[in-house]
Amino acid sequence: MDRRRFLASATAVGVSSLAGCTGGGGGNGGMDGGNEGSGDASGTPIAEHPAAANLDSQPILGEATDALIVAFEDPSCTLCRRFEQQTYPRIVSELVETGRASFVYRGLPIIYPWGEPASHVLEATFAADADAFWALKDHYFGQQSAFDTDNVYNRSQTFLASETDVDAEAVVTAARNGEADAAVELDLAAGEELGIGQTPEFYLFSDGVFKTTVRGAQGFSVFESVLGS
Repeated sequence: MDRRRFLASATAVGVSSLAGCTGGGGGNGGMDGGNEGSGDASGTPIAEHPAAANLDSQPILGEATDALIVAFEDPSCTLCRRFEQQTYPRIVSELVETGRASFVYRGLPIIYPWGEPASHVLEATFAADADAFWALKDHYFGQQSAFDTDNVYNRSQTFLASETDVDAEAVVTAARNGEADAAVELDLAAGEELGIGQTPEFYLFSDGVFKTTVRGAQGFSVFESVLGS
């Protein structure tokens, strides 16, 4: 997929007012208005919704199958980092670990350039070990300012070697060699179909059907209001 074409054609989707990082490499978090996309059809079954396409191949936390948060995030996005640090821990502890919802991560590297190789490393890591994937995802957001296009592979390998059980060199080599390209393209294709032009963006499902879209680094109460029952 041509990244410039994707960014040029994307429109923002969502019902909440806090915008996310906008595509195009600016990462400025400005407002990005747009038309309704294909993800706005409330009541669509999970299996028929573009956000849940290829769900079986995605990183998923939790055992719930009829209540999902499908998150489109970019490791380089500053508002994704805010969500990950302020809201994500409560989603895990109060919704995922209690069995009320599952959390699905989908990479959408459309902000700063280093998010693209980072997303490839994440997918290669997931192919090797799910626990290592979640650890690396947290590391990217926790140390976001330390990454750039020149160091992302080396820093990722150092972290994986010291903090996980995967063969770090093999994982990063796989990412460099394009072995994760297909997985990254699946998420980019889903993002394009949904018209996503900024991150983070979340698609919430409850009782097996789509409920609403949430845009930006929203607080826990926004997610709980839909999925907390």
